[in-house]
Amino acid sequence: MSVTHPAATGLSSQGVLLRSAVAELRRATRLPVTFGGTMPSAGRDVRLTAFAGTRTDALHGLLIRAGNGLGGRVLLTARPGSVDDYAADSRISHEYDKPVITEGLRAIAAVPVVIGASVSGVLYCGVREPLPLGDRVLDAMSRIAMRISVELTMRAEVERRLAELDTAAIIRTAREAPTAPEWEAVREAHAELRSIAQEVADSALRRRLEVVCEQLTRSGDRPARANPLSPRELDVLALVAVGCPNAEVGRRLGLLPETVKSYLRNAMRKLGTHTRTETVVAARRAGFLP
Repeated sequence: MSVTHPAATGLSSQGVLLRSAVAELRRATRLPVTFGGTMPSAGRDVRLTAFAGTRTDALHGLLIRAGNGLGGRVLLTARPGSVDDYAADSRISHEYDKPVITEGLRAIAAVPVVIGASVSGVLYCGVREPLPLGDRVLDAMSRIAMRISVELTMRAEVERRLAELDTAAIIRTAREAPTAPEWEAVREAHAELRSIAQEVADSALRRRLEVVCEQLTRSGDRPARANPLSPRELDVLALVAVGCPNAEVGRRLGLLPETVKSYLRNAMRKLGTHTRTETVVAARRAGFLP
C-alpha cells in the first residue's frame, strides 16, 4: 500500500487558502489592496506571497519579522491592529516604510492567522489615503482569518494522519503480518480521516482523503468488490469498528444517535448481518474497512 500526499497532486494548501482569503478580504472590506503571508513550520517570520490590488512588486516576497512594523507587532501580540497613516505612525517601527510607500499605502489594518496557540500568518488590508479603518474592517478581517485558521488546523491534522499512515504502510510492507496494535492504529487513522473529510470545505482535499481511505482498505491479493454501502454508512461503520458507541459516532460526525442507528440498520441489511460486530467483520472481509 502506498499513500500519496496532497503535495504530490499539486495542491498547496497554504497557498490556495491564502489566495482565497486575500480575494475574500477585498470583497468583504471593499478596500483596494489586500495581501498576506504565512510562516514556515520551523520559522518565526512571515513572507508575503498573496496579493490583490497592488500596483507594484514592492511588497512581493517581503519578509515580516516578529516585532517589526505593523505586521510584526501583530505577529508578536497575536492581536489585530491598524494604523491611519503608516509612515507617520509613532506606535510601530519603520523597517518597511520603503516598500509600503512605494506601493502608495497609507492606512493599513492587519490580523493574525492563528493555529493552536501560535500565529502562523498575517492578513492585511490597505488604502492609499490616510484614514481610520475602524472596527468594521477589523471584524470582517478577523472572521476571514478565523476561517482560514480552522481550515489550516484541519489540514495540519490531515498531514499528521497521513504521515502516520505512511509509517504504518512501511511497517506492513517490511513484515509478512502486521501486529494487532499496528492494525488498530491504521483502523483508528482510517476512521478519523473519514470523519475529517466530512468537515473539509475544499472539495479537492476531501476527495484526496477519500482516496487515501480507499487505499487503506485494499489488499493486493483480493479482487475489488462493488461496495453497496453509502459514504455515510461507511463513516458510521468505520467509527463503530474502532469501538465508538452510537453517541460518540454521532458527536464526531455531527449526527443524531437515531440517525446513526438508521445508518447501521441500512449497513446490516445490505451486508446480510444482524449485529454490530457481524457487520464490522463482514465489511472487513469484503474489503470495505481495513
